[in-house]
Amino acid sequence: MTVTSAHHGALPPSGPGPVAVSLDGVSKNFGHVQAVKDVSLKIDSGEIVAILGPNGAGKTSTIDIILGLSEPNAGHVSVYGLRPRQAITHGLISAVMQTGGLLRDLTVAETLEYTASLFARSQSPQEALNRAGIAEVADRRVGRCSGGEQQRLRFAMALMSDPELLVLDEPTTGMDVEGRRNFWATIRKDAENGRTVLFATHYLEEADAYADRIILLRHGKIVADGTAAEIKAMAAGRTVRATLPGASEALLRDVPGADTVEARGETVYIHSNDSDAVARYLLTSTAARDLEITARGIEEAFLALTGDDAGPAVSSTGASS
Repeated sequence: MTVTSAHHGALPPSGPGPVAVSLDGVSKNFGHVQAVKDVSLKIDSGEIVAILGPNGAGKTSTIDIILGLSEPNAGHVSVYGLRPRQAITHGLISAVMQTGGLLRDLTVAETLEYTASLFARSQSPQEALNRAGIAEVADRRVGRCSGGEQQRLRFAMALMSDPELLVLDEPTTGMDVEGRRNFWATIRKDAENGRTVLFATHYLEEADAYADRIILLRHGKIVADGTAAEIKAMAAGRTVRATLPGASEALLRDVPGADTVEARGETVYIHSNDSDAVARYLLTSTAARDLEITARGIEEAFLALTGDDAGPAVSSTGASS
């Protein structure tokens, strides 16, 4: 589905300033289930922000509130100083969802021409085709396009109104490696020109590589908010990898300071908050060699911060909530 508006995407004359999205104490309940719990955040114009979390973390509910598709039970939400539905009326928001919103019997070009007809002012369909990287399939019927081509078509449709805020749900699903790279290059150029981008994805490496900022949700609450480097730093500890012939997990449990241990053949992985102590033990008390110490990657940080056994919510400044 692609959500747009029949107005051009320019800020109203009394534009509120640089804050694109503001949530203050927002909560959303579905019966006895509290999907969003007292969420507060601000997103500045021109930021590329990834919102991540496991299934049921509240990502979709939060995005629906920002898009005006759902009203919060408590708190206040604004997009460029307006209520979300007002922002949509002013053409400030476009959203690209993972599925739906396409007529299979129309060609790609006809789809964009139809989309353009919904707006008083819009970009040209050809420009949108070029920016989305699908000009070569302009005459192909939508139903014959690949999943990646259909997703890029949804992106082209969202660009037609030249929105200030672009919300993307799993934007590169079905795209090949080159398609993903080209897509994010386009997004980066848009952000440099002031467009704000908020996206949800299961491709954690995309958030790591392309987001200016990552927001992690768990059970409806923000548990981390910062750059990719800050998020990874929040997941305490490091992993020591070494080659150790004859290693077993039972033997490795005796390593001082070890948090988790794993043996894969002759390669061992030991996570610890005191990696120096682990390395010292391996080098002086075992036959370990080829030792390497690494910080946690984005996937490990994601699991550590959003798992059910994770600690209290934290921000990039280290404050708990």
